[in-house]
This record gives sequence, structure tokens and C-alpha cells, in this order.
Amino acid sequence: MNEVEFKTKIEMINDNFNDTRKIKCPLPKHFIQIDDGVHKGGDFFSTHDGEIIDLEFQLVDFDEEELAKYIELAENIYEKHHKHVSIYLICPKTVDVTVKECTIKSESDFTIKLYCSQLDPCEIILTGIKNKIFNNEILSEDDLLAVEMLPVMCAKKDRNYFRVESLKITNRFSC
Repeated sequence: MNEVEFKTKIEMINDNFNDTRKIKCPLPKHFIQIDDGVHKGGDFFSTHDGEIIDLEFQLVDFDEEELAKYIELAENIYEKHHKHVSIYLICPKTVDVTVKECTIKSESDFTIKLYCSQLDPCEIILTGIKNKIFNNEILSEDDLLAVEMLPVMCAKKDRNYFRVESLKITNRFSC
């Protein structure tokens, strides 16, 4: 994750989730040590107190099964690091949230928050990738996978646009 992407994601956390904690650095997934069979999470960050933040885009309807998936992730991370875990989910307007806000009983210390955005997460991802290309940065495997997934993740009416953009990028940077 480059400096611009890091700052952008910190702004998302600060602005959308009212989290004013000082974020020290991004954390690599291998540091988190998520068990097999558990949702792997999104982008991880460490606060100056050593607490862990997971920032993700929620692209499917948020129901009881999705909530259980994130609870399992939070508990898995807490069991390994014994630090508070914050899971922040940004939902586009197309996601239906069917779970009410509630207290979750657990021995782990975590919070899960949703922010329903009017922005299209596919457009955010595509813009981030295009900025990397414009700045002559090397695209990671995760970047290329995200670009390949755009036509699947987007709204049906936007599928052709994202398919064309995805093909332009993957044809330029894939083997």
C-alpha cells in the first residue's frame, strides 16, 4: 500500500467511522495470522495503542450470515493478538442491511461498524488502480485480482463499462 492509498484509507476511517485514533501503519495479512476457513478481511491497520482495524467494502447484502462472518474474523484476530479489533465496513447504496444494531456477546473485545455510502466502491477501486498506473507504481497481485473482479462486483447496468476498463488494465499488466 503506497502513501497516498494509506492516507486515503485513514481519511475514510476518520471521516466515515468517527475514529480519531492515530493510525500508525498498515499491517500485512500474514501478521494477522487468520485461521483457515475464516474470512480473510480487507486492509488491516495498527493504531498507536496496538489495536487492529480492518477496513472493507461490503458488496453483498448485510444479513445475519455476513455479521457472523465478521464476528468470527474479529474473534480470530483477538484470540491471537489480545488487542481491541475494529471492523469497519463501507456499504454502497445498493447493499441491503437487514441486521439491526445490537450488542454481541463474546469473550473477545471488538466492534463492527457499517457506513452506508453513496459512492460506488467499484469506481473507488478502479480510480485507485488508475492512480497507481498514472504514478508508474507496480500493481500487486491483489490489485490485478480486484480489477478482474470489478465486472462481477458492480451493478448489472455498469458491467460493460467495468469489463472494458478491467480488460484494458489486465491486458496491459498481466502475463
